[in-house]
Amino acid sequence: MTPTKSIRPVKRRAVVGWILFDWATQPYFTLVTTFVFAPYFATQLAANEAQGQALWGYATAAAGLTIAIFSPILGAIADAHGRRKPWILAFSVLLFAGSATLWFGAPGGHETIPLVLFAFVIATIGAEFATVFTNAMMPDLAKRGNLGRLSGYGWAVGYLGGLVSLVIVLGFMTASTKTGKTLLGFEPILGLDPHASEGDRASGPFSALWFALFSLPLFLFTPDIAPKASLGKAVRTGIETWRQTLMRLKDHREILAFLIANMAYKDGLTALFAFGGIYAAGILGWTTIEIGLFGILILVSGTFGAVIGGSLDDRVGAKTVISVALIILIMCCIGLVSVDRDYIFFVVKVAPPDPDRALFQSAPEIMYLILGGILGAISGPLQSASRTMLISLAPRDELTKFFGLFAMSGKITSFLAPLSVAAITSLSGSQRIGISIIIAFFVVGLLLLSRVRAAQSSD
Repeated sequence: MTPTKSIRPVKRRAVVGWILFDWATQPYFTLVTTFVFAPYFATQLAANEAQGQALWGYATAAAGLTIAIFSPILGAIADAHGRRKPWILAFSVLLFAGSATLWFGAPGGHETIPLVLFAFVIATIGAEFATVFTNAMMPDLAKRGNLGRLSGYGWAVGYLGGLVSLVIVLGFMTASTKTGKTLLGFEPILGLDPHASEGDRASGPFSALWFALFSLPLFLFTPDIAPKASLGKAVRTGIETWRQTLMRLKDHREILAFLIANMAYKDGLTALFAFGGIYAAGILGWTTIEIGLFGILILVSGTFGAVIGGSLDDRVGAKTVISVALIILIMCCIGLVSVDRDYIFFVVKVAPPDPDRALFQSAPEIMYLILGGILGAISGPLQSASRTMLISLAPRDELTKFFGLFAMSGKITSFLAPLSVAAITSLSGSQRIGISIIIAFFVVGLLLLSRVRAAQSSD
């Protein structure tokens, strides 16, 4: 492995600019892909929920496949070119344009479905590709011994950005069609019409404007490295380098083992968050309000977890943080599948949720909330430590390329866990049995990670 070079002194505003990029991008994932627009698409825009879930899944798979194929190649080209900001800017335009276009998906407007799905694919590609290049900037901003903290702060600020944006949208923009009021009891701002689902649709343009505003500090204050070659030469060099990297990947055994482990547990984590709300809706009868509040809980706990996990990363090492996080995830998932309306821990009978009582009063709901909070707290350190572990294993002058591989490993089989959940649910007729397969992905990831030799920290 190439020895780590000393970095030049970096101004605080450069680090803050980099951290704010996580704050800028997270609302897209929180609002569009998880809690607001995706459920709206499935229930209001598509012909029915099943069709909506299928179409959204196909679009997600298309974006994931594109990212898996091209992110390593683009990373290799960027390493040869040197500069990263032009790439970040180009993909930021895709994220902004795609997010803003989601506004045009009016309920019942089936003719706009292709446009909405295309916009979602474009925005997702932009968000993921931009992250490949911002991740590769980390070693120029902090010493090796502080990278865990930097990564943790980035994830924590990102979670906080998702939390703030979700509170704004649920509290001031998205309203019930029955009461005309938002979650906080207000009339929707800007005259957004709940009967036209304008609050849900506005989550796209809102994410775009949020991103445009808060990504500016990175472009203004975070330094880029000097160009190494012309773009044309960089493309030729990058493609050839990528070809050679694939041929020589067996020589980077530690990185290869880690990427495969990351692929397994990242698939499980993706499916867990994708199906966690669906499972709660089906098993516990939760509505959008309960699921939205559950999302806020996850984001709050994730914020604190990422900060604490970043410090632990620097103290005990990324591999230890990831391993402990996976063990806790496995235990929490077992706890989640032990819950239904009438039982906790599989066999302990309890009173089911009462729709006429206050929110979250039954034992199954309370247990689900507790486990969800733990999952949120653990997911931040898991993802934060994953990128610092890659930095500790990869040659510094090839980081963007390996972050491209990192992005690919998190996307190339991203369809597998959701497909497994869907197939087993269909065969068994049980949500509980279907979602249980996620545990296997965490177990496989943990076993594969145990074969990776942790790199020694060095300033």
